[in-house]
Amino acid sequence: MGSRFNQRDQKRKVNKIYNIAITVVSILIVIVAVSIFLSDDGTDTEKATTEPKQTVEKDAKKKVDKPAGKEEDTDLTKEDEDEDSKATEEGTEENTEDGTDTDANKDTNKDTNPDTDTDTDKAEDAKLVEVEGSGDGNVATTYTSESWKPVGTEQSGEHTTSFQKNSVDWNEMSKAIAHGAGIDQGNMRLWWLQNGGSSNTAIGTVSEGDNPKTFRVYIEWVDGSGWKPVKVEELKTNDKK
Repeated sequence: MGSRFNQRDQKRKVNKIYNIAITVVSILIVIVAVSIFLSDDGTDTEKATTEPKQTVEKDAKKKVDKPAGKEEDTDLTKEDEDEDSKATEEGTEENTEDGTDTDANKDTNKDTNPDTDTDTDKAEDAKLVEVEGSGDGNVATTYTSESWKPVGTEQSGEHTTSFQKNSVDWNEMSKAIAHGAGIDQGNMRLWWLQNGGSSNTAIGTVSEGDNPKTFRVYIEWVDGSGWKPVKVEELKTNDKK
């Protein structure tokens, strides 16, 4: 009886030792697991902390290097501006040359195209010289100008004066008359056109629009150059109206 009790007591002690051992092992396992978890979390935290630091260092390096790049960009921009300025100056010179050529073309058309009304010179722009009149009581003043030039012609060969209205010779005579009177040919009223006493002279009586001032213009033919005004009489009244 006593022996059986001792066996049971001994078995209970063994079980108690096993339980304590299991508990200790479980605690150790938990401690190791927690240590591993904390170690991994610390590594991640350190890594996360290091990466922003590296990023900050990279940004700082960029900021330090940026002025050099900015200076380079500034130099390139300055060079571009210089090239643009140079191109603008060259374009201006080309436009100036084009303008000169255009003016030359205008002058050429002025000498060769008898139908261009706007190219007629005004008499007041010429150096007019008052001369002695013919004694006609209807003449207020008589003048001439050395600056009057032939108005040009489209005709070639031997010239024959034509008083046929709207013929080439008629239109060129009208232009020369407007030139001498200082009237825009497009606004000129031709009251009378007649022979001037020879085959290469003519006389026209004209006024400008509704202006009552009337002129008697004497013209003559210059071979190869066209009709040229030689004398103008400003009339007191229009004797051809």
